[in-house]
Amino acid sequence: MICELEDTTKVETLFDGWEETLIYSCLQRVMGRIFVTDSDSPVSAMAFVGCFAFLAGEPDRELLTGKPKGFVIMVPQNDMWSELIEESFPDSRKVTRYAIRKDTVFDRERLAEMAACLPEGYELKKIDSDIYDLCLENPVTADFVSAFDSKEMYLELGLGMVILKDGKIVSGASSYIRYKEGIEIEVDTVESERRKGLASIVCSALIRACLDEGLYPSWDAHDMNSVQLSRKFGYELDHEYTAYEVASDRRTH
Repeated sequence: MICELEDTTKVETLFDGWEETLIYSCLQRVMGRIFVTDSDSPVSAMAFVGCFAFLAGEPDRELLTGKPKGFVIMVPQNDMWSELIEESFPDSRKVTRYAIRKDTVFDRERLAEMAACLPEGYELKKIDSDIYDLCLENPVTADFVSAFDSKEMYLELGLGMVILKDGKIVSGASSYIRYKEGIEIEVDTVESERRKGLASIVCSALIRACLDEGLYPSWDAHDMNSVQLSRKFGYELDHEYTAYEVASDRRTH
């Protein structure tokens, strides 16, 4: 029987060596949940937050197929988990994602220069109560805040910046999740406003805000365009990894 694990220390060793901030958040009980099929002596675990599920330990079909409803990006710890995902969800889409190193030393002066390049007619703002509501009006921007359980939770733990044009959000960078030591960055720009440098500006502003608060701004890339963008701020590619998009709804993070 699948259950949520209260004492996450019981599965820490199952995730050893997996440098992923979303897992940290679950283990630290900041955000997300850990699911197991044996709460006393778990040998398998699913760390779930946002729409991501990280599968560790011994492959367990019951745990896998009992995933939360809706669209899920499943990340297997090894090939055995991958095989089980493919068997259990034959319609899943296998994708390659890109892990970014988590020891970046940022050039604050360079970040300040990039953040200052806002074109005329655009406005840079921190996500506050009003901007939070504005984020939810568009599916492109909703993911800036949607992994948090409530507005109150986001305003307490989250951190984000957006660029406005004519009162509408056209680009933004925000905490997809929060863990004790930092955030995982979510960035997007509405299609009509892309290739104008807005993502570089808003990401620079968010990274600076994180550094000012003593938080590490972690980056994980869903494609090579995201990898290339990250390099502007000093990030370096660590490795590729396999993930599976499960369910009929398509979302990209």
